Amino acid sequence: MVLVNNHLFYKNGYMFRLALVVCFGSLLFSCGNKDEEKEGQEGFGYDAFSAAFKEVQAPYQLTDTILNNNKDTAALTASAFTMLLPDSLRTKIFGKGAIRFIPMTRIQSPDAETYFIVKAVGGNKKAAIVYVYDKDGNFGASMPFLVPDNDPATAQFTSIEKSYVISRNVVKKIGGEIEDGKDVYAYNREGKNFMLIMTDPLLQNTTIVNPIDTLGRTNRFAGDYGSGKDLLISIRDGRTESQLTAFVHIKRNKGACTGELKGDLFFTSTTTAVYRQGGDPCVLEFVFKGSSVTLKEASGCGNHRDIDCLFDGTYTKKKPAATKPAKK
Repeated sequence: MVLVNNHLFYKNGYMFRLALVVCFGSLLFSCGNKDEEKEGQEGFGYDAFSAAFKEVQAPYQLTDTILNNNKDTAALTASAFTMLLPDSLRTKIFGKGAIRFIPMTRIQSPDAETYFIVKAVGGNKKAAIVYVYDKDGNFGASMPFLVPDNDPATAQFTSIEKSYVISRNVVKKIGGEIEDGKDVYAYNREGKNFMLIMTDPLLQNTTIVNPIDTLGRTNRFAGDYGSGKDLLISIRDGRTESQLTAFVHIKRNKGACTGELKGDLFFTSTTTAVYRQGGDPCVLEFVFKGSSVTLKEASGCGNHRDIDCLFDGTYTKKKPAATKPAKK
């Protein structure tokens, strides 16, 4: 009887210890759910998140072929990625379905921002998204880095240069010729957004579209400068009296030399204004004299133009196009 009782007492003790283990496990599971819930609400630990990415150095390039053939499956679980992607952009690229986010690479700018390249998969659509965080781990902005198309005649690649500007490129075979185009972006630290600082249309035989043509031209320097259909230096009123807005488009040597720039100019004297934007290494001087403007690159503007294709030159002001009188 004693042995039986001892045996029963042992079993009861075992059951008691088992109950403690189950209870403790339940508490851990509950805490884990709370941590996951907190993660979904407040974001994620930056250090752990950052460690999931392979660090590379600029310049860095990603092609549509590499993106499409990427086999990584270690998805990021942080729901913050979905929240940090604007709804309009998400719907445009992926529709309304769920999206998986897969870490690819991170590029660290010394003492400044870190660029995270994330592969996003939704349904049968793949894209690469770039997320920017400041040196303290605070989110800045996101935008599409590379979105492959279904056109077999095109090839796409996007690069982050040593100056940390982002160049999205497309090459297309049209007939027996190869055409290319690109959009160049720079991260604006103050505004926490990406600025389009250059666009080069895919089809070079298209008419120049002046994106600032409708802006005011009350400033004495406002107007269009250049000659022919391939040279346009357009100056318009700025947001304040100390600013101007400029759009520069050059095309020389039958398209072998092209360049384009758009942005604000800030007066440094009564006749000199300078293009200088945060995150963009280009510094371009505009010196106005009489009915002409002289452009001079004070610092490298290679992100806006082809190699050995400077914006430098003196351009004469065009006469305003005559407006046709309204019919009575």
